[in-house]
Amino acid sequence: MRKNTSTQKAERFQRDVRAALRPLKDAERAAGAKAYMRDKFEYLGIGTPARRTAVAALIRGFKPAMAEELRATATGLWAMHEREYQYVAADLLIRYQAALRLDDLPWLLELAQQKSWWDTVDCIVKVVGGIVRRSGAKGVRTMDRAVKHGNLWVRRIAMLHQLGWRDECDTERLFRYAEQLAAEKEFFIRKAIGWALRDYAWHNWRDVEKYLSRSERKFSGLTVREAGKNFAALRGDSARRKKNDEADIR
Repeated sequence: MRKNTSTQKAERFQRDVRAALRPLKDAERAAGAKAYMRDKFEYLGIGTPARRTAVAALIRGFKPAMAEELRATATGLWAMHEREYQYVAADLLIRYQAALRLDDLPWLLELAQQKSWWDTVDCIVKVVGGIVRRSGAKGVRTMDRAVKHGNLWVRRIAMLHQLGWRDECDTERLFRYAEQLAAEKEFFIRKAIGWALRDYAWHNWRDVEKYLSRSERKFSGLTVREAGKNFAALRGDSARRKKNDEADIR
């Protein structure tokens, strides 16, 4: 039986990526990267700039005609041995995320649970966030389920999926998710809560500061420190703007 077009395109892309990256292997650098990531993954030993340069033309030329092609290709790269192939998959997903729809969310959350660590999961966050943003209430309901998921990386995605939304951020949901996860001992969840709050603080630090002042005892020290990292700078900017506005009035 002939393979379908999506499978053929995925396999061809994987072969081309392998051919582009294998000549750049660096055993010494690979050993260092493996140690840094707690021996969880094998590496070719290629830095991010070199990796992206090597496959840039391939990613530009990929242009998926349908979501199925993108899913098949990313899934195939995810299954490959060295970690750099998962990074290529993440870059591919981010570039062509507009091809994905609400129906693709379960697949993305499943992908996040394979070879999971912060580096790949946080790339998936960007793609999930875009889909939820485009999907309205149905996307929100998916995240409401995800924040209660048994897998910590799925919960982390739910906590972080509104990163960069600024005035479109649903603060009620942001704060509710933070409280739902507040009791967790897991470092990557505590860090994610603080990161999500800190990110929104760039848009509205006063609301985040008020929220923390009411709820600080619920959160770990790590979460509170992460959330408040930029408060001093933001307060200073606010004071300077107020002073300048007053000077203009005079």
